[in-house]
Amino acid sequence: MTWTLPEPMLSTPTPRPDLPPGMAGEPKWDGYRALLSVAEGRVELRSRRGTDLRAAFPEILTGAAQLRDGTALDGELVVWEEGRLAFERLQHRMQRRGTGAARAASEWPAHFVAFDLLRLNGNDVTNWPYRRRRTALESVFSARRLTAPWTLCPSTTDQDVVDEWLTWEAVGMEGVIYKRLTEPYRPGARGWLKYKPRETTEAIVGAITGALASPRTLLLARYDTSGCLQYVGRTTTLTTATSTNVAPLLTAAAAEHPWTGWTFSAGWGSRETLDVTLVQPDVVGEVGVDVARDNAGRWRHPVRWHRPRTDLSPADIPRIAPR
Repeated sequence: MTWTLPEPMLSTPTPRPDLPPGMAGEPKWDGYRALLSVAEGRVELRSRRGTDLRAAFPEILTGAAQLRDGTALDGELVVWEEGRLAFERLQHRMQRRGTGAARAASEWPAHFVAFDLLRLNGNDVTNWPYRRRRTALESVFSARRLTAPWTLCPSTTDQDVVDEWLTWEAVGMEGVIYKRLTEPYRPGARGWLKYKPRETTEAIVGAITGALASPRTLLLARYDTSGCLQYVGRTTTLTTATSTNVAPLLTAAAAEHPWTGWTFSAGWGSRETLDVTLVQPDVVGEVGVDVARDNAGRWRHPVRWHRPRTDLSPADIPRIAPR
C-alpha cells in the first residue's frame, strides 16, 4: 500500500505565554510550513495546502540523500539573511524554477527545520505520542549525522527556556508552539497551541478599503527619515462599531498625496490588488502588532486597530529607515 503525506496538524491561538502542564514548547519559525517524504527513492516536498515545492527548493531535494528511505518529516522552510529570518527572500524563492531556482538556492539557501516525525523506516508513526516521536526524531538526526539543509527544531519542558525564546524577536522568531506530550499527530486537527507576542504602537492612516463613510480596513503608514510616507501594513477588518468611530476622522485626499499612483497587494504572495481610497495622512491610531516584519520594517500580518490617538500628530510617530 502506498503511503501518502497526511494533512499537517494545526494550532489554535492562546493568549498566555506560560508553558501549559503536560506540554512541550517549540519556537515558532517565520517561514513556510512544509512536509517532506522520502520513499522508494522518490522525494515529496509539499506546503501546508498541498502545493508541490520541489522545483523551488532544489537544495532540499539534494539534501534528502542524507535521509533514510521511508522517512517523513513535518517542519518549516526558512531562509536566513544577515542573522535574521528573511521571509521575503523565502517568498521570492517560491516563484523560481529551473536555473533561477538553482541560482536562488546558492544566493539564499533554505533550511528545513524539522519539528515532527511522521514516518520512520517505512512505518507510519503518527499514532505515537509526541514524546516518543520527538525522541525518535532526535535519534534520526544523531544517527544520520544530518547537516544542512536539515536543522532540528529545539523542544523544551522548561519555562525559562520558553521565556528566552520569546526574546528572540530580533532574529524573526514569531512565538512558541505548545504540544501535548501524550498526544498523537492528528492530521488536520487543531490540537497544538500557538502563542505570538504582540506589542502596541502607533501608525498613520494613509488609505482605506471600503467606503469613506464606512471603512473596511485601514492602510497604515509611517514617515521615513527622509520625509517619505511609507506603507507599513494593513489592519484586520474593522468591526462595525470601530468603522463608525473612525469614519468621521477621515478626509479624502487632496489632489496630491504621497501614494498617488501606488498599488497595494491584498496580501503576502497575492497578485490581487486592493481597491483603495487615499485619505489625508493626518489621523494617528494605536495598533496591536506581532513580531513578523520584513526587512523594510513592514508588518507582515494584519494588525489590530485599537483606537484613534487624537492627542498625537504624524510628527509624533517615530520615523523608519528609508527604503
